[in-house]
Amino acid sequence: MELPAVSLKAIILVHWLLTVWGCMNVSFPVSYAWGNFTVLAVGIWAIVQRDSLDAIMMFLTGLLLTVLTDIIHISVYYPLHGYLTGAKRFGVGMAIFSLLLKPGSCYFVYRMYRERGGEYIFNIDLESSSDSHFAYNGIEATAVTLTQLTQVSTVQARTAVPMRQLISRKPLHCGLTQARQLSIHIEALVCSRMDTSLPQSSLTLLPCLF
Repeated sequence: MELPAVSLKAIILVHWLLTVWGCMNVSFPVSYAWGNFTVLAVGIWAIVQRDSLDAIMMFLTGLLLTVLTDIIHISVYYPLHGYLTGAKRFGVGMAIFSLLLKPGSCYFVYRMYRERGGEYIFNIDLESSSDSHFAYNGIEATAVTLTQLTQVSTVQARTAVPMRQLISRKPLHCGLTQARQLSIHIEALVCSRMDTSLPQSSLTLLPCLF
């Protein structure tokens, strides 16, 4: 069974009237009137700004706070039995009646807050927050490891290229030097023994070797 819809104007009007009657008790301090009338002024702002979530949320918060302040005022400044006259009895009764109606008023105001698009989100999940913290640390450690591996592989690649060039060029250089010396030796040998030792076919093969 759903509760009937209550107008925000009706809530403000009822609490304003009960607050005025509650202030007839001169035993209550001025803070009782200031606190309740200020919250009702915020409620008028919520009526004017029909689409404002801040206005209706502040009015709901103010009503919840006045529940606490009304309990303190009534319990501290309740008149003694000997000094409880008719006006004081009526004022204290209206203040108590307003206090009893405020939880219901807070519920209706909260429904209005939800109708305006407000959401109530209050969730503290320590397990998920710890898991996310450990996951973040794991991702950070993995990123650091990958960075170090990349730097090491880059250094190895830079040092490996000159070594390969040195290894590949050194035998080639040695081979060319030996070939040149051998060619010089063969030319000298050919020049000295051209007529007797080497046949003509051997001389024609020498340029092909080099």
